[in-house]
Amino acid sequence: MFKATLPATALALGTTVLCALPAGAESFRWAGTTDPQTMDPHAVNATPVLSFLNNVYEGLVRRGPDMAIQPSLSTSWEALPDGAGWRFSLREGVTFHDGAPFNADDVIFSYERAISEPSDVKSWFANITEVVKVDDTTVDFMTTAPDPLFPGSIANFMILDADWAAENDAEVPARDAENHATRNTNGTGPFVLTARDPGIRTELTPNEAWWDTAEHNLTEAVFTPIGNPATGLAALLSGEIDFISPIPLQDVEQVESRDGFKVLTGLETRVIMLGFGHDHDALRYSEDITEENPFLDVQVREAVAKAIDVDTIDRVIMRGAAEPASQLLPAGLSGYSEDHADRPEFDPEAAKELLAAAGYPDGFSFGLMCPNDRYINDEAVCRAVASMLARIGLDANVNAMPVRGYWDELRADNFDMYMLGWSPGTFDAEHPIRFLAHTPTERLGTWNFGGYSNPQIDDMLAPIQQEIDAEARQDMLEEVAGILQDDVAYVPLYTEPLIWAMKENIDVVQRPDNFFMLRWVEVN
Repeated sequence: MFKATLPATALALGTTVLCALPAGAESFRWAGTTDPQTMDPHAVNATPVLSFLNNVYEGLVRRGPDMAIQPSLSTSWEALPDGAGWRFSLREGVTFHDGAPFNADDVIFSYERAISEPSDVKSWFANITEVVKVDDTTVDFMTTAPDPLFPGSIANFMILDADWAAENDAEVPARDAENHATRNTNGTGPFVLTARDPGIRTELTPNEAWWDTAEHNLTEAVFTPIGNPATGLAALLSGEIDFISPIPLQDVEQVESRDGFKVLTGLETRVIMLGFGHDHDALRYSEDITEENPFLDVQVREAVAKAIDVDTIDRVIMRGAAEPASQLLPAGLSGYSEDHADRPEFDPEAAKELLAAAGYPDGFSFGLMCPNDRYINDEAVCRAVASMLARIGLDANVNAMPVRGYWDELRADNFDMYMLGWSPGTFDAEHPIRFLAHTPTERLGTWNFGGYSNPQIDDMLAPIQQEIDAEARQDMLEEVAGILQDDVAYVPLYTEPLIWAMKENIDVVQRPDNFFMLRWVEVN
């Protein structure tokens, strides 16, 4: 068995496999379990969408192979006096795929689009009051208070051409419907979308007018979603595709033993966790308790945490490739609390005592919502969790579904408990606090599906975002980590592994955020 490890700092997070650039250029075929549900970069804040679209669109900044922030559509940035915001100097001579020039108007339009009501990325701009055009190549992002993290927080903020969006009636995102931007693109990035058949096939070709130097040698790249793991593995081993992510953990040794193939493994910066309906007055899917919600009692939530044997889940289902988690971000990232590194002890008897103390000595039934094609072995993990909870009297009715409809179900409150995986886009503890732990508002807590709310955390978010002194900031993050654990706001389970399989002649960069970037792919 293998055990992946996560490096200790966010700036040392990339695993790179590169060689000298071959003289020839090649076609590349890759597959994944999840098709990006939209081509609109502001409609869905999810890794399958953002990862794919980072090949087509670009932002003001981007992350390199080592996850460090690099210039992209901006060449430099600096803090404004008195912490009033950030000034970005834009790259000149850049054109969109249709030949239109890129300028400050496109940045301002994209910002306004990204904070519009249908957008799923509004939280990225929670501290921004306005974006000011200084001139065609300079924009100022004005903040409510000093925000030292802001440049790194917008690495996935992608810029659209304002005129193209207006001409095609795509001036706002379409999250629950479709518009022109759902299936069509016009970015500035290294690849151009040439064909899109959702759920079947998506074709890209290199952008010959890209402003940067290409590090790949591809003539075309074709993506095919393959939901069935056995089918995907067979497609790789038969030569139909060149690369797939992920593969079943039990098949790693088989692939590695085959001539002409290799596996690249690591840990993703994603914690798999269970969430509760904190704002639900009653259970939605119980057969015996319909007038109340036992999960509102912290003793019941603690009982859930103590009833789950994460080590066994890791050993049996994840083949030893995962890493048990205690917080909403993995160990090694900025802001992680070493003082709260211990998970709740697996203790079914103590869990039963907690249920009895809460008034549920015989347990109860409830609904557990899970995806079945988003995370590695997600449905199997949910069913293992259900089996473990059954031992203390909690009867979980598992409803597992494709991720394409999963987020809509969670946003509609159709759950009692649910599975969620979270990777902090800034590689800092502030990120999950902002998205998962703050009381839901228009721009904050936007992925806090269960409506968890604690005024102390709400009050501490802004100081955490603004504090420059590292020790003082860490003290605040330590306090928040303690509150979240005491409240059992979520039950963190484990950090998800990365399992990429490919032909031996394929060289890639494996980023720990599980973004697959074509600009670093070489076919030898």
